[in-house]
Amino acid sequence: MAVDLLLGLQWGDEGKGKIVDVLTSDYDIIARFQGGPNAGHTLEFDGQKHVLHTIPSGIFHEKTVNLVGNGVVIDPVIFKKELENLDKHNIDYKSKLLISRKAHLILPTHRLLDAASEASKGKAKIGSTLKGIGPTYMDKTGRNGIRVGDLELENWKDKYRALADKHEKMIQFYNVDVQYDLAELEQEFCDAVDTLKELQFIDSEAFLHQAQKEGKTILAEGAQGSLLDIDFGTYPFVTSSTTTAAGACTGLGVAPNQIGEAYGIFKAYTTRVGSGPFPTELFDEDGETMGRVGNEFGATTGRARRCGWLDLVALKYAVQINGITQLIMMKGDVLSGFETLKVCTAYNYQGEKIKHLPYNIEAENVTPVYTELKGWAADLTGMTKASELPKEFNEYVEYLEKELQVPIRIVSVGPDRKQTIHR
Repeated sequence: MAVDLLLGLQWGDEGKGKIVDVLTSDYDIIARFQGGPNAGHTLEFDGQKHVLHTIPSGIFHEKTVNLVGNGVVIDPVIFKKELENLDKHNIDYKSKLLISRKAHLILPTHRLLDAASEASKGKAKIGSTLKGIGPTYMDKTGRNGIRVGDLELENWKDKYRALADKHEKMIQFYNVDVQYDLAELEQEFCDAVDTLKELQFIDSEAFLHQAQKEGKTILAEGAQGSLLDIDFGTYPFVTSSTTTAAGACTGLGVAPNQIGEAYGIFKAYTTRVGSGPFPTELFDEDGETMGRVGNEFGATTGRARRCGWLDLVALKYAVQINGITQLIMMKGDVLSGFETLKVCTAYNYQGEKIKHLPYNIEAENVTPVYTELKGWAADLTGMTKASELPKEFNEYVEYLEKELQVPIRIVSVGPDRKQTIHR
C-alpha cells in the first residue's frame, strides 16, 4: 500500500492537526515524520480543545496506531506533559503510540543553547520558538546527537553528560545572560525519560515496511509548513527540518515510489509567526480583522500571527515542490464579511513582473500584484454541505482551483471536526 502525505503549504499553522483527525478514520497508521515540539496541532471535538506538539494527531482514534518517526526530535519533558494530558481523557497510548529508536532527543542544554543563540542575534533574531529544535538538529547532522535507542543502553547517561558539558561551553561562548539551574532541569529531564521508556521503542522503517506489505493504510503527518523548509523556505527564517514531501521519505524510511496521495493544506488567507519576509502582510483593519476572527495566536508560543491576503505565487510554489494531488482549504469562514477579497497572483520583483517565487522576497525586492474577487457576507460556520455555501465562496474556491490546477476537495468552516465540508 502507498503512503499518503499531509503537508502544510504556507508558513505553518494551516490546520494540519484538525485534518489529520478528520482523515484518521481512513487510516490504520498515522506517522509524524519531522519537526519537534515547536509544532502545535490543535484539534477540537465534543466541545473540547486539544493541542498536540509531538504526538501524531490520530491519537484520539481508538483503532489507529500512531508513530513518532526517526525524523522527529523529541523533548521528553514536553512529551511527558502531552501524555499527562492524554491521561485526563483515558487514552490508551501505551498500546497505540510507537517511537522510532532513531528519533533524536532534545536535551535541556539544547533549549539553553537555543535561547543563547537567539539572544546573541539582537534585532536580527529569526523568531525561534526556543524549544531547542535547531541545536538538536545541528547535533544530529554533526553526528553528536543522542537518540531514543540510546536510552536502552547502559551508558546513555555518560553520553548525555559529555554532550551537555560541551553545550555549556558553547553557551558561555555566546556571552549573553541566560539564567538557569541545570541540576533542576536535568532532574526533570531524567524523570521524563523514565516515562518515555514506558512506551514502545521500535525500528520504525522495518515496522512501516511490514505494514505496507500487510496492506495497512498509512498517513504521514507533517509539521510546520513548506515555506519553513530548511532548503525551500524563506531562509534563514525557517525551521531546521525538511517540511516538504521529501522529508516524509527521509523522516520515515519510505521510498519515493511508495508515496501515494499528497494532501496540501492552506488557509484561505496567509499567516506567519515570528520574523521573516511576508509579501502580502496587512497592517490595516483587514489584517486586524483576520487575526481577531481567525483567533490567530500560535498554539505553541501564544504569539500573535501576522496576517495577510492569500499569496498564490508562494502557494503555487509549494504545490509544485511537493507534488500535491489534493488541496484542503482551511478557515474559509474567517473571510466572511469582507466586501472584496484580494489574491496575490504575481510579484513586481526588481522592476519586473514575475509569477514564480524568487530567491529573495524581502519587502525591498518584492511588491505583490493583486487580483480582486467579490466577497460574501454569510456565516459559514453552521453549514454542513457544499450546496449550502454561498455563490461567491464557491467562485473563490473555483478561481483558486483554476490557478493552482489541483482540486480543492475539502473546505473547513470552523475549528471543530464537524465543521468540515467535502466537495
